[in-house]
Amino acid sequence: MTVDRKRCEGYGFCEEAAPELFTLDDAGELVVRFTGPVPPDQEREAVDAVRVCPVGALRETLPR
Repeated sequence: MTVDRKRCEGYGFCEEAAPELFTLDDAGELVVRFTGPVPPDQEREAVDAVRVCPVGALRETLPR
């Protein structure tokens, strides 16, 4: 998963779709709550977060 922080506008849809992976801080900035690859048990949530981002700040890099 790649995150384009410059594109992120803080809508928080990723946080709703994958709260264990993403959150917004008090300033509305995206906080990624994992390092490295998306944990296998969170892949579905990660894909959902990519889909709901209205500005395309998240990109799926999971093998298909």
